[in-house]
Amino acid sequence: MNGVCLETARTVPASKADVGLAEERALIRRAQQGDMPAFEELVRLHDKNVLRLVVQIVGSDEDARDLYQEAFLKVYRSLGRFRFESRFSTWVYRIVTNVCLDHLRRRRANLEVQAPEPREADIEFFESQAEARPHSNPEQVLRSRQLARQIERALGRLNPRERMVFELKHYQGLKLRAIGEMFGTSEETVKNCLFRATQKLRAQLAEFA
Repeated sequence: MNGVCLETARTVPASKADVGLAEERALIRRAQQGDMPAFEELVRLHDKNVLRLVVQIVGSDEDARDLYQEAFLKVYRSLGRFRFESRFSTWVYRIVTNVCLDHLRRRRANLEVQAPEPREADIEFFESQAEARPHSNPEQVLRSRQLARQIERALGRLNPRERMVFELKHYQGLKLRAIGEMFGTSEETVKNCLFRATQKLRAQLAEFA
């Protein structure tokens, strides 16, 4: 597993992602038999989506780097238990979300929740802000930055599961059913969790409405 690193994964050409389902299954079976090059190929197929997800959730490149490595280490150790009953990407995302949830719980318990730098996605989230052009004048620039910080603080006040569901739906664009599969719960439960998270965020951001 030491050979599977963030730098290596990032340098692989995008064409590596053009692998069909049958080929992916073959790679999984080989990796389950101890074929390290096959496992590294699986990592390269999914590393960008995993890294994007982790960065979006934790908001810290440094933390994301460690969690990325931790998630794929767990994937490697658990690979023998993958039974092809779901898509491999869904199975991987389930492991990643659990790693991120544990991290958020630890960070929350230690009172170390800190707002990272504003993210463009934060500014774009509420459609009511879509007409604001950050570069049009200084007042709008300031307002956009304040809104981004406010959103990040509001996200930090959600419980870990609410934040994860919100991030997966609005920043990763996943469907509720897929999120439910990742959490091992129903689509309706995820929908209710998303509703609670959205209501909490809107209440905290009412001053920017």
